Parts: sequence; C-alpha cells; structure tokens
Amino acid sequence: MDRTVKIYFKLFTSTIVMTLMLQACSEQPRLAKGRMPSSEEGAGTAATATAERSHERDGITDKEILIGSCSALDGPAGELGKQTVLGAKAYLNYINDAGGVNGRKVNLITFNDGYEPAKAIDCFNHLLQKNIFAAAFFVGTPTAAKYVPMAEANKVPLVGLFTGAALLHEPFKPHVISVRASYADETREQVDHLWKDLGIRKFGVIYQDDAFGAAVLAGVRKALEHHGETLTILGSFPRNTIDVGDAIKQVNASAPEAVILAGTYKPVAEIVKKSHAAGWHPHFSTVSFVGTEAFIAQAGKDADGTVITQVVPPYNRDDLPTVVLYKKLLKQYFPSQKPNFVSLEGFVDALVVCEGLKLAGADLTRSKFISAIESMHNKDIGLGPNLKLNYGPQRHKGFDSVYYTRVKDGQPVTFDDWKQLETH
Repeated sequence: MDRTVKIYFKLFTSTIVMTLMLQACSEQPRLAKGRMPSSEEGAGTAATATAERSHERDGITDKEILIGSCSALDGPAGELGKQTVLGAKAYLNYINDAGGVNGRKVNLITFNDGYEPAKAIDCFNHLLQKNIFAAAFFVGTPTAAKYVPMAEANKVPLVGLFTGAALLHEPFKPHVISVRASYADETREQVDHLWKDLGIRKFGVIYQDDAFGAAVLAGVRKALEHHGETLTILGSFPRNTIDVGDAIKQVNASAPEAVILAGTYKPVAEIVKKSHAAGWHPHFSTVSFVGTEAFIAQAGKDADGTVITQVVPPYNRDDLPTVVLYKKLLKQYFPSQKPNFVSLEGFVDALVVCEGLKLAGADLTRSKFISAIESMHNKDIGLGPNLKLNYGPQRHKGFDSVYYTRVKDGQPVTFDDWKQLETH
C-alpha cells in the first residue's frame, strides 16, 4: 500500500476510534431500563444520594435537637416577636425539664430581623450556618415572603409562623407548616358577620403597604366578592411607621360604615386614636396579627369597641387543658409576664413542633418530622372542639377556626352575637 494512503488510513481509523470512545463516555451515566449499575456506577449513585440526604439529620445529636427562629425582637413590631418566642420557650422549657423528646433536649436559638425583609435573608443564612434541624416561631408576612422560598430551597422544615398569609400554602409548600387560621379565614368571618348581622354595605380598608397588608386586603376583597360587592375605599401607610394621617383622611372622605385595619399594634392604635379625635367612629376591626394586648396598651380608651379576630382561644378559658397549662408554665418560667394571645400562639406552635418530634421517633430526620406532622388528623391538643389539628400530605395548615373579641373597658372580651355591635 502506498505510504501516503497508509497514513490517511491510520488517521481515519484513529478518528473513528476516538469518536466511539467519546460517545461511550458521554453516554456512560445512562443506564438501560432494568439494568443494575456496575460497582463503579453504584458508588457514584450512592455518593450523590448520600450528599442529598446529608442535611436530613442536621441539628441532631444524641442529646439535642436544634431549632432556629428569626423574628422581630425590637422596633415597632418587637413585642410580637418577643411574645411569640417567650410562649414557645415556656413550652420547650417544660418539655426539656421532663427529659426532652425521645431523650433529646429541644434547644432554641433566636435572632432578630426587626420585621424587615431586607434583614431576613441574612438572618436565615445565619440559622443555616448554625446547622439547625428546623426553623420555627417566625413573625410577619413581609419577612415570611423571604423565608418561605429559602426554607423550600434548603429543604428545612419551617413550622409555626405568626402570619396568616396565603403565600404559606398557595401553591403548596412541602417544607412549610403553619398552625393558625389564615387571614382569609379571619377577614371572611369579619365581612360575613358585618354584612349579614349588621347590614353593612360600605367597607373600607386601611393597611400597611407591604405583603401583610396586601394579604389582608386580598382576604377582604375575596369575602366581599362572595356578596357581589367591592370595597368602597382603601388607604395605606408605610410599614414600621405610624404615618397614618393621609390614609385616615382618604378613607374617612368616603364615609364607609366599617373599616378593617391591617397593621401592627402601634399604627393601628394611632389610627383609632386620631379617628376618634376627629369624631369619626366607624366599626373598626382588625386581625390577630395586631397584637391585642399591645394594641390596647398603645390605644388606651380609644381601643374600646374595636373587634379583633383571634386564632387561639381566649386565655380565660380554664375549661381548656392547654390554656390552663400555658398559664401555669408562663407563671412558672416567666413570672413577670401576663397571659396574652401572642404568647399563647407561640406556646401552641411549640406544642405542635414537639408533637411532631415525638411522633417522628428516635431515628429522627427532617422527612420523618414532616410526615409525622402530616399524620395528625382531627388531633385534639387540648384547645377544644373548634381547634383540632387537621394536617395531611397536601395540607400544611392546622386550624381554620377563629374567635371573636371586642375591646371593652380595656380588655378583650369574647362574643358570638355580632348584632350587639349595633350599640358601638
């Protein structure tokens, strides 16, 4: 064979061989259906699976389960975060003093986000650096809007949030579990009773201009749509301020009969005080996030007449075992603190966390913890027949029911008959 032809032949055959080798390498990870991987392939698959499972046991030792919290511990919403954490600690102290859960103490680390979304990402990353097992006892919707996607992305269970926003559940979030009723539940109850029992047709909303205010506003609009009605007027104010004067003037100008307020205790107190000082007395109502006792303290006598829906029972319900236990433990561990709706909610959230840990068993993982909570169907936790936990594989919201309270002589008083509000 001619020498030149031989050279071209060798180059051709070498090219074919290299092409086949490259093709084989590129297709190596693909396994034929039904074929078992080789030892080398199996080792690679196992390593990947191990890496994916490695965070399932984060925050767990033989003696400890580490829970992390980000909430408002200072600023205009600080009392909400402080009381949420305090209530949770009262129950966790009780559990730990009794030996913990399946032999492990449940320890809580807390950090401050100031109720500011700009601080939320750093706060959650700090919890991840601390290697927490789960996150719990968070406060607020604008911050939750940051925390929820981070919890999902990192597959960290996030349980017990002091917010009723739809973003916790719509669409379904596998790692996010709330306990309380939603803002849609609260606003539906308010609108329906004001409409049916008092014949009110003109509704206004004054809301803080953020994700929380938007969530409450959406709930009111949805409830009114059910009655074929729309909002008469709305006004807004900036979060973490008491700059409510313009919103009051704007809403008052349209003379609504009822005004639903969406804000924390300081601006809501400012709204009722300034409105009453101007001689304006519509039916004011607000949702549980306001922080009932802090609102009453800020508003003074102007708080009287305000309706507040609650997502936990009144703390004077001595017929409910969990309420009795809450007051006993609050006095035991935090004797200077008075009972309130916010710390009771934190207490109930901690109870749900611990029940989930118990049901998950000693061989604890994040997945088992979530599955354990999902197994709680119609579960009585000592809060009466209206508040039984109803979770499921596609339902991560514990309660739907709410209570009605109206401030009278500086105290939140439970009521059922909305027609009595005609004398406001």
